[in-house]
Amino acid sequence: MAIWKEQTTGTKEPAPMPQQPVAQKEDSFASTPPTYNQPPRASAADQKETLIAANLTIEGKIQGAGHVRVAGQFKGDVNVEGNLTIEQGAKVIGGVRAQTVVIAGELEGNVDAASRVELQASGILNGDLKAGSLTVAAGSRMRGQAEFGWDENKTGQLRRTETGSAA
Repeated sequence: MAIWKEQTTGTKEPAPMPQQPVAQKEDSFASTPPTYNQPPRASAADQKETLIAANLTIEGKIQGAGHVRVAGQFKGDVNVEGNLTIEQGAKVIGGVRAQTVVIAGELEGNVDAASRVELQASGILNGDLKAGSLTVAAGSRMRGQAEFGWDENKTGQLRRTETGSAA
């Protein structure tokens, strides 16, 4: 037994839908239509962390927004808008640009334009370093030149940043 009546003549066209006005509440967001041009950017607290696990070796380039934690081996440049953490026993070979760089393993390459670099007790840095601030733990090792505590002004020359009152 069929609940519907089968049509056997002509082409099947959908029945027109009646146009009914949609009632909107006074406090709805309909007055400001959403924009879909660009996806919303995550704040620093919302950014996810990418992990290169121990016993894993990767060669290439890392670039983008977010945090990166290396527990294995990585060969290539790292350019992220977030933080880079090199775990104890891990090794990175290549140039690094990140907001904050924490080195507990080994970095063989230059650190450029980081706002903060932390060299932990087990950390080894073999390369040059340019950072806003540098924290060095007892027992860590570094071979290379270090520039920290300086800002670049608009002319490209380095100027020393001072804290405290002017005399």
